[in-house]
Amino acid sequence: MIRRLSSAFAAVLAVAFLSVPPATALAVPNPKDFVSYLDLECFRTNLYQPPATTLTLRHLNPVLSSLPIETVTLGPREQLCTPVAKNNNIPPNSVLDFIRFVDLACYRIGGTTAGVPLTLHQLNPLLLDVPRQQVTLGVSQHLCVPVLKNNVVPPADILAFISHIDLRCYGITSAPMNRALNLTQLNRVVAAQIRPRDVRVTDARQLCVPVQKRGDEIPDEVLRVIQWIDLEKYDVISPTTTPTVSLTLQHINPVLRGLPIERATLTVPSQLAVPVAKNGQFPPG
Repeated sequence: MIRRLSSAFAAVLAVAFLSVPPATALAVPNPKDFVSYLDLECFRTNLYQPPATTLTLRHLNPVLSSLPIETVTLGPREQLCTPVAKNNNIPPNSVLDFIRFVDLACYRIGGTTAGVPLTLHQLNPLLLDVPRQQVTLGVSQHLCVPVLKNNVVPPADILAFISHIDLRCYGITSAPMNRALNLTQLNRVVAAQIRPRDVRVTDARQLCVPVQKRGDEIPDEVLRVIQWIDLEKYDVISPTTTPTVSLTLQHINPVLRGLPIERATLTVPSQLAVPVAKNGQFPPG
């Protein structure tokens, strides 16, 4: 009798287990929500020269779609940009799990001077009162590409999204922001070593805009979001001493996955990259 009951109980458990629906993948973020909360602190790193690598880039944002396709060569890595929250204004749950894994390594590149005049509007809710700016895209300076830190791998659906974020950074000049902010690291690898700290945001130095590398097939649902990632990069100063942080970096963009693992040491000064819209064309959502 006991044996029959045990067998029946096991059968019930088996049916219940089979009836549990599989875990659903995270939905691709809304463009407006994702871009508006994407703030990155960009730390200077030790210089590292990757193996000789040439890349062909085309612009993704509609405002710059007329700029020519160009081939560039990766120069030395000079920065690593990691996600932060400003004044403890944490991104909403719908985008937080994606944003906290956006880490971009920035390499020196050449290229032509764009010479495109733009009007920039701040997108992050904390900076909406910052006046719009008139800037001109100057010399191409950096290409920032997605990496993993210390072999910490996000869930597959997040990895499939962030691996296509490539930003080309052009020199600009504009009026200083002169804003005091508190920055909190969102990625756990860095947050364990760099505590929340006060900074003052000063001069704008670059505008980083989305591009696609030849050979990178971007899914449509990802493209409709990342084509709106425009980040204005400002100098920051801080009275807080930032600890030296050592990391390993692994490339995740399909075109660059063959590059070797890099060692990077984060140092100061740093910069803050904040989301903006160009010429009144705002991310949908």
